[in-house]
Amino acid sequence: MKSHTVFLRFILIATILTKGFSTVQAQSGDQILDGIGETGMIARYVFNGDLKDWSRNNLHATADQHATFINDKRFGKVLSLSGKKNDFIQIPAEALADMESLSISGWVYLRSQKKDQVVFDFGKDMHTHFFAAPSGTNLQEGFQSVITAGKNNQRGAVSPALVLNKWVYLTIVLDIPAQMMTTYVDAVPVGEAKQIPRELSKVFGSSGDKNKLYIGKSLLTGSPTLDGMLHDFRIYRVPLSKNQLTAIYSNAQPGVSNRAGNVTKVEDNLPEFPLTQAQLYNAYLVAVPDVQVETALGDLPRLPSYVPGTYKEDMLGPKVRVLWPSPNDNSTVLEAGRYTITGRVPGTDLQPKAIVTVKASKAAAAPGLKLATFGLNQVSLQADAQNQQTKFIENRDKFIKTLATTDPNSFLYMFRDAFGKPQPEGAKPLGVWDSRDTKLRGHATGHYLTAIAQAYASTGYDKTLQANFAGKMTYMVNSLYELAQLSGKPQQEGAVAVADPIAIPYGPGKSAYDSDLSQEGIRTDYWNWGVGYISAYPPDQFIMLEKGAKYGGQITQVWAPYYTLHKILAGLIDIYEVSGNEKALQVATGMADWVHARLSQLPKETLIQMWNTYIAGEFGGMNETMAHLYRITHKEHYLKTAQLFDNIDMFFGDAQHTHGLAKNVDTFRGLHANQHIPQIVGSIELYQVSDLPEYYRVADNFWYKAVNDYMYSIGGVAGARNPANAEVFTAEPATLYENGFSEGGQNETCATYNMLKLTSNLFLFDQRAEYMDYYERGLYNHILASVAENTPANTYHVPLRPGAIKQFGNPNMTGFTCCNGTAIESGTKLQHSIYFKSKDDQALYVNLFIPSTLEWTERQITVEQKTSFPKQDETELTIKGNGRFDLHVRVPGWATKGFYVAINGKAQRVQAQPGTYLKLSRNWKKGDRITLKMPFQFHLDPVMDQQNIASLFYGPILLAAQETEARKDWRKVTLDAKDISRSITGDPQRLAFKIDGVDFKPFYDTYGRHSVYLDVTLK
Repeated sequence: MKSHTVFLRFILIATILTKGFSTVQAQSGDQILDGIGETGMIARYVFNGDLKDWSRNNLHATADQHATFINDKRFGKVLSLSGKKNDFIQIPAEALADMESLSISGWVYLRSQKKDQVVFDFGKDMHTHFFAAPSGTNLQEGFQSVITAGKNNQRGAVSPALVLNKWVYLTIVLDIPAQMMTTYVDAVPVGEAKQIPRELSKVFGSSGDKNKLYIGKSLLTGSPTLDGMLHDFRIYRVPLSKNQLTAIYSNAQPGVSNRAGNVTKVEDNLPEFPLTQAQLYNAYLVAVPDVQVETALGDLPRLPSYVPGTYKEDMLGPKVRVLWPSPNDNSTVLEAGRYTITGRVPGTDLQPKAIVTVKASKAAAAPGLKLATFGLNQVSLQADAQNQQTKFIENRDKFIKTLATTDPNSFLYMFRDAFGKPQPEGAKPLGVWDSRDTKLRGHATGHYLTAIAQAYASTGYDKTLQANFAGKMTYMVNSLYELAQLSGKPQQEGAVAVADPIAIPYGPGKSAYDSDLSQEGIRTDYWNWGVGYISAYPPDQFIMLEKGAKYGGQITQVWAPYYTLHKILAGLIDIYEVSGNEKALQVATGMADWVHARLSQLPKETLIQMWNTYIAGEFGGMNETMAHLYRITHKEHYLKTAQLFDNIDMFFGDAQHTHGLAKNVDTFRGLHANQHIPQIVGSIELYQVSDLPEYYRVADNFWYKAVNDYMYSIGGVAGARNPANAEVFTAEPATLYENGFSEGGQNETCATYNMLKLTSNLFLFDQRAEYMDYYERGLYNHILASVAENTPANTYHVPLRPGAIKQFGNPNMTGFTCCNGTAIESGTKLQHSIYFKSKDDQALYVNLFIPSTLEWTERQITVEQKTSFPKQDETELTIKGNGRFDLHVRVPGWATKGFYVAINGKAQRVQAQPGTYLKLSRNWKKGDRITLKMPFQFHLDPVMDQQNIASLFYGPILLAAQETEARKDWRKVTLDAKDISRSITGDPQRLAFKIDGVDFKPFYDTYGRHSVYLDVTLK
């Protein structure tokens, strides 16, 4: 094979991306509306005949009187407001809770120049509100946009009054980090106001429940209402850019085809740095070595992300990040031989080479399952060495205690609604993504089933709590069982019914399948749904997906039916496994049989199309659940059904399995992160039950690429500006600064939940310490950091831009997003991966340093771990019981100042390398104490493609700068180049530090504004 150099190709790709033309085509449609990802949108009211919010947030508007819609020659049906006293629209108060910035846009047709009429007025009263007056007020002429945060804090932008009898595209942008309000007419800036309130909470509060959000009506008593027409009124939580506004305006013109959001140029509002300027430790770098790599025929080589570096001035710098090209296929390795890949070191002219040998032999065998997990009832969290509650106990108790107060009928409400059954007295439905009109309703019920199962298993310390969850499990399962037994069976003897899942007719009186869940439009003819069916909505969404339906809010569109089903089935299985409830298993297998019947009759091409459909085809971990059912029941058709969920394009490249993740090709760039991570979790489960090595390689290759090329410092892996969606991987790997740091936030919390699940599962096969290093990072710095200070409210996205602030939701467990759902799972299994054991019970693995007690019942051994970690850099393990076994303890990758072991007070001579496991073998006796000491030190974690933008860690703990206000730029810090600790003061035992007078503390203890990333200079 000839030697190839692919560096030129890499440069060409980078150049294309710089110009904004990504080849990624993962998203289209309403969720990338006018080039803006829906994660930035709060609400959208098209006003084309109803007052519905067409975003996924279901913030439907209401009218004080009957809303009037009229036909318009430009936009079709539009909302007409008459200017009469009670003719206005109101938006739910929660729409403006916990925002970073705010943009409001819409088309306005003004029929009167009355003073004091408003397009909208949002706030609590005339002293704290935000309004737009198109013709001015009695005090000021012209179009006015005014924000008021108290009597002496008012800012306004003034421009000429809007013209009459003409459609005008109106936009007001509140950019809080810039402290500026800008008004636009037809996407042209016409006015601005500076020094606006520094926090929107000063205007709208933090909960939003007292806000009055009017369209067409003023909060000022006696003011006239709007006389005009409205179309496509939108509210965004981000400050829209000029380019974005131009796109919305242009796309609304007659005959203009909407441009796709994932191929538009990135509006780069992050600070730019010279690409040829060496930053951080790279400024002292002299050389990096070439590397030799071997790979099997057809498999792209796994190249090292970090290599040793040679530094000047006798500096002991860290390993050097190398950015390698990332091909879209495996064409370079289809012949045996050698070839060369040229990489780059950001900011330098160094070009390390990888000399790759392609061997004709097959890939190495995949590892077998070596370890097993402990049940949640075998591991309990304990107070720390100072008898103080840990963050783990605090968060556990927030979730456990609130879960105990929940009413199962709320989680059953939409299931009963779908089957047309009456609700128990006092039952209240959930909100947010489980409300009546939401096509994802029922998803929270699945999370709830898992959470109460885990809570039941974990609360042996409180028998009253445990009985509470036992009762909830029984009630939930019995209720779902009763409904599932109705499906596909006649209402009464002799009546007509459709038992066959593939013969489901249209709903009564309908001529097509639809996703109408309104009280008037929902079908409840469960006798026609096929035997075994269970969900919180009729089966239409599954059928529509097969026929090519896309994701969206209209009744011809769907929202991830298999994602919801996965949650429900997984929850039922979890209850079965902790309680032995056979009805739970029967409901799960009945619906699994229904799924098998439908999917097994579909052509492979249809399945490929379904699973590649953005969001609509999101199936969560259905492959994992079906494989799990096979493991429980040994019924072959469940294994076959699991494989029907193969995401063939991502896993294998194509139907012929020519490349894909199985061949180490990055096929997930630009894709929705949490749509695909659970599929990878399913892949490792499929490997366990099938022994097909390609499934293991899919999972192993994905993990390595995700962690090395897409990970933010907290452990999250998504937040792209390109493609324009905060929930997706960046358009190209290792371009976090170029394409990441979305305005709408990063690091969807449920994606990290799934990454941790994948990580622990992989570790059961291959005991690489890097897995548990990552698990520790994500657990402490994202999962723990995602929970509010005093409630179990938690984050959806975690913003990591300068001076950002976390937004928490669902404190009372009454309205769930996806991340609110996984949060109740995370919060009830925080002890999960502290310890693992070998399958033969001859070895114990200590993975995490968390105060806890392990009951190794199979060996009649108890292990108590006593520590104040991470406020203490050591831990002590005490053995109760006797027996010989191997004790494997993790030597963290960050433990570069040493790792010391003492047994019963006597120091041991060990070779402990950071990023490995240390084996201690002996005949353990009751009372044996193992002390592990791992001195902490400060270290930086730079963004791979912009080294000076870095996070500061102390040991495994991410330290966040505590900010007083939002920022536009990264906080600048200068640190000592040879020892950054010389520039940092503070108290390690409290994890409280200062740099240049600025407080730094753990991100998991940060609830105000923060800067996780810093602009670091070394001197």
